[in-house]
Amino acid sequence: MFNINIFNPSPALAQNDWEARCVSDGVATIQGFECLFLRIVQPIATIAGFVFLIMFIVGGFKYLTSAGDPKKASSATSTLTMAIIGLVGIIISWIILFFIQEFTGVSVTKFVIPDPS
Repeated sequence: MFNINIFNPSPALAQNDWEARCVSDGVATIQGFECLFLRIVQPIATIAGFVFLIMFIVGGFKYLTSAGDPKKASSATSTLTMAIIGLVGIIISWIILFFIQEFTGVSVTKFVIPDPS
């Protein structure tokens, strides 16, 4: 019913529109850094979002279960504060990049290497 071949995957599953730009005739090009950058930054941003969410949930749970104990409440407040500081740091870094883009006209939020041709 299902034809799944783990040992010989189809190349169409591993490639996307970036592959044509990053690899030419089976040889990696300098534009391959664009693909590498994209595949590193997107997961890091996703992981940062999940870490914020988990820290926020853990901090809230610790605060709810502190039962009036000042040490536990302080620890929970610290966790929540660090989660919010991390989120604010990520947002401020993007705002700074957009300000640089607005004032200089250079697209710093998109990593593109021009074709040599």
